[in-house]
Amino acid sequence: MDYFKRTRISKIIVADEVPVNSNILVMGWVRTNRLSKNVAFLEINDGSCMENIQAVIDEPESYPDLKDILTGASVRVEGQLVSSPAKGQKYELKVTSLKMFGPADQTYPLQKKRHTFEYLREIAHLRMRTNTFGAVNRIRSKIAYAIHKFYQERGFYYLHTPMITASDCEGAGELFRVTTLNLDNLPRKEGVIDFNEDFFGSEAYLTVSGQLEAEIGAMALGDVYTFGPTFRAENSNTSRHASEFWMIEPEMAFCDLDGNMQIAEEFLKYLFRYALEQCSDDMAFFNQWVDKEVIKTLEHVVNSEFERMPYSKAIEILEKAEQKFDYPVAWGTDLQSEHERYITEKVVKRPVIVYDYPKKIKAFYMRVNDDQKTVGAMDVLVPKIGEIIGGSQREERYEVLEAHMKEKGLDVRLYDWYFDLRKYGSAPHSGFGLGFDRCLMYITGMANIRDVSPFPRVPRWAKF
Repeated sequence: MDYFKRTRISKIIVADEVPVNSNILVMGWVRTNRLSKNVAFLEINDGSCMENIQAVIDEPESYPDLKDILTGASVRVEGQLVSSPAKGQKYELKVTSLKMFGPADQTYPLQKKRHTFEYLREIAHLRMRTNTFGAVNRIRSKIAYAIHKFYQERGFYYLHTPMITASDCEGAGELFRVTTLNLDNLPRKEGVIDFNEDFFGSEAYLTVSGQLEAEIGAMALGDVYTFGPTFRAENSNTSRHASEFWMIEPEMAFCDLDGNMQIAEEFLKYLFRYALEQCSDDMAFFNQWVDKEVIKTLEHVVNSEFERMPYSKAIEILEKAEQKFDYPVAWGTDLQSEHERYITEKVVKRPVIVYDYPKKIKAFYMRVNDDQKTVGAMDVLVPKIGEIIGGSQREERYEVLEAHMKEKGLDVRLYDWYFDLRKYGSAPHSGFGLGFDRCLMYITGMANIRDVSPFPRVPRWAKF
């Protein structure tokens, strides 16, 4: 089959693995067609890399269908790979056979000009063919592989946590309900909806986090990680929020907060280093056309030793700052992006891990410190955006967890299984979460989360 005979353009141009004068087969999509009486040039891209290969046709009259091969058409081209005399390209393909698979007419919306990201979101089924979104999705694929590589090399086990859950991990209440009930005729009992009639026999939701289930895995397998889609019904249209997003959530048994911070730092550096080394061509594109500081930014993080700073010290620094903030600073309030950026960019001038946050502003599962006012939480802050990772040491003590949950107003009866982990062989354990899509924004310099997801889900938008 031709599929197995074809040569990827990346093998020719990026890897430089194909000898000159080889006879090769290329399949891809036409970027441009320049046709004259004596010669024709087709620029072809197959999605494997940023670069196109130029196919040169010396006798255009031998290919009567050539005039119908317009921008966007898919083609099969055979020929001899030769050194190119043209400036800006190393090789070209002298065509001996040409076939069009699928035509594209003059209404094809991607032309040889720069399109706005807003316009490309309207034709998201075609935007992957552009340089920018081809690069985004190649990096997305490679960084996803790097995530698995990092944890597998360290003996972690990949855990598939459920997308349908009965509990709200974050306690924020912004959940998508999952139901098979007839919304036009809801069953009721004593005036309220009878979820006993629903598919699962109780209320069910799309998960906002796999963390609680990851704790189950850690209490049996030692070290686990999850990597999958999560959902939040937050009616937000900001550039940093999506309704569906992917999360990486490692959970480590017998690991305290210090160990958690160390793994988070190593993990972030590993991903950024992988992007710089294994995605160098696509990263050069982003550095030229999207964010001229993005490579420098990643190198700075990779080469820095992360500062560790207690929350109380961070507040003290912010209260003494000469800079005026939009959000007031006081002990007991959560840090905003402007505060986090001030600490990383103006004060420490490198990544910072802030830890020991006030108990009142953090989740029920975080370990209460001896002062009874703070919990063993940590946030990794990086220049330009602030928080990129959030995590904690988990509360392993039954009585303390129960009291903390009641303080938060949670119904402890819904978490029987979670308490069982504290009854039968409880152990210290820690974990954190990294939003994959926001991480990709940082790696590529892209400003909107909609532009690093192949099929973004945001309020009032769920196409494809």
